Amino acid sequence: MNTLRIAIVTFSLMAFGVAKAQADHSKDDKYAHLEVHTSAICGTCKKTIEGDLIYEKGVHAVHLDLAANVIHVSYDADRTDPDKIRMAITRIGYDADDLVADPKAMKRLPACCQKEAEEELEHH
Repeated sequence: MNTLRIAIVTFSLMAFGVAKAQADHSKDDKYAHLEVHTSAICGTCKKTIEGDLIYEKGVHAVHLDLAANVIHVSYDADRTDPDKIRMAITRIGYDADDLVADPKAMKRLPACCQKEAEEELEHH
């Protein structure tokens, strides 16, 4: 009898977990996804971009892949669009696809995050 109760409880918990996972997945499907190539070069860049871009209107999630220099953004297409997201990235101080970083914003970044620092590293 106890074995039957344990089996029922286990099955119920598993069914609940599957239903929750499906609900979470469908909730994520309501967001559009964007990949933006950027000039980020270090962990501080990652922290800055992910920390600042998440506060842009309509942005749901941000992940910077440093190895590929690509920012992955999930966003609500009813509240923002790819051009606004790219402009926000340039205002933080980084290139966003074909858009060049705002020079004033780039100068406010730590020295290791500025494009000049990257160019110097490439020459050594």
